[in-house]
Amino acid sequence: MSKDIGITVTKNDDFSEWYTQVVLKAELADYAPVKGFIVLRPDGYSIWESIKSALDEKFKKEGIRNGFLPVLIPESLLSKEKKHFAGFNPEAFWVTHSGENEIGDRLALRPTSETLAYSMYSKWIKSWRDLPLKINFWNTALRAEIKATKPFIRNSEFLWQEGHTVHTTAEEAEKEVLKILEIYKNIVENELAIPVITGRKSEKEKFVGAVYTTTMESLMPDGKALQMGTSHFLGQNFSKPFDVKYSDKDNVENYAWQTSWGVSWRLIGGMIMVHGDNKGLVLPPKVSPIQVVIVPIYYSENDSKKVTDKANEIEKALLDKKIRVHLDKRNELTPGFKFHDWELKGIPLRIEIGPKDIEKNKVVIATRHNREKTDLAIDKISDNIIEILQKIQKEMFDEAKKILQDKSIRIEDYTKFKEELEKGGFLYAPWCGDENCEEKIKDETGAEIRVIPFDDKNEKQKCIICGNESTSTPIFARGY
Repeated sequence: MSKDIGITVTKNDDFSEWYTQVVLKAELADYAPVKGFIVLRPDGYSIWESIKSALDEKFKKEGIRNGFLPVLIPESLLSKEKKHFAGFNPEAFWVTHSGENEIGDRLALRPTSETLAYSMYSKWIKSWRDLPLKINFWNTALRAEIKATKPFIRNSEFLWQEGHTVHTTAEEAEKEVLKILEIYKNIVENELAIPVITGRKSEKEKFVGAVYTTTMESLMPDGKALQMGTSHFLGQNFSKPFDVKYSDKDNVENYAWQTSWGVSWRLIGGMIMVHGDNKGLVLPPKVSPIQVVIVPIYYSENDSKKVTDKANEIEKALLDKKIRVHLDKRNELTPGFKFHDWELKGIPLRIEIGPKDIEKNKVVIATRHNREKTDLAIDKISDNIIEILQKIQKEMFDEAKKILQDKSIRIEDYTKFKEELEKGGFLYAPWCGDENCEEKIKDETGAEIRVIPFDDKNEKQKCIICGNESTSTPIFARGY
């Protein structure tokens, strides 16, 4: 296969270029005419649809319903929570004209929707009977990421979901925060086969406007961290400026307690990085647009009908099992080219069938994640294929988890910390809780506190910077 068609760099030698080539050549996305924007192609959108479907199913079980918000937010509305929006202001796109005419109150293209959603919530919520209110919005957000763009990871417009809930008590809202984070973890680990660490952000790294932020962090093969999703306890920080109030059972008016949470198509970027190899994309079966591809192999007209008919039978049997299957009927291409093409696109399982295979009542099964080939009896395909796909899914997660464990290390010495950081990975290091120490580490090394794990067992060690008694053992890492 031509080098121009396949991946021309290795994952280890040039991770950034490798990633970009996989995104483009596996036909997940392409660059748009405007810098910082990408066009999502059908395979990329199909993966997003799988994530969306899995999340929606879990959201609905929790009584969360979907809604829609417009993309334009008046500046006068944003100014109601100046501290919150100040964090987004440098990234905001502004609409200032309608045709040739200035519009007066500038309109921001939505960087996030708290201010817009809560201005509506204040109209809709009157009584305790209206609560809890749980709405999720599938939409796009726009942030002016111009300098350091990377498809799916950092773009000026991205697909995401953002949930916004309202509650009568802080306790109920905080339970919602953790419940959503657990849903996210389940989806990322079980659907995308990516292990994550959950916990809290430090005060410095929390979402602006939140009382606290919970997060799930994953480790990419280049040793950098990737934030996969966040769930925030907002307390009454938004309900007060936006008058989100309710009358309780005694007809006493109270400010409500709120949460917000979201994941974006960054999940797709993480999946590409974690599982891809030098041949291209490697897709977990649960989200792959095509789970099984059938490649018929024949070199004469005499064999063509026999092989094609049997391939059609196998396709139907798999479709009956609700497997996403594709029969490659491109006669103008050689089997070898097809193999490389489907490997580049990351299809989890390939079935190869030729005239000699039919004589032996078998097919060849090629698994993408480990590139192994085995024989399988034709009459066993429909019974075994689901089990094989489940095995692939588990093995992909197990391999990613092993990489995470191998690249996680506990460190108590700052000199050793800086040495290990150059290798990349998650560094567990004792911290006193002082923001000055956190800032010093970031200034000197580029490493941030990515997450303070929920299962953190602080052993009262000495802070890696100041030597004072530690209050926690966060995970430090450089990140995307």
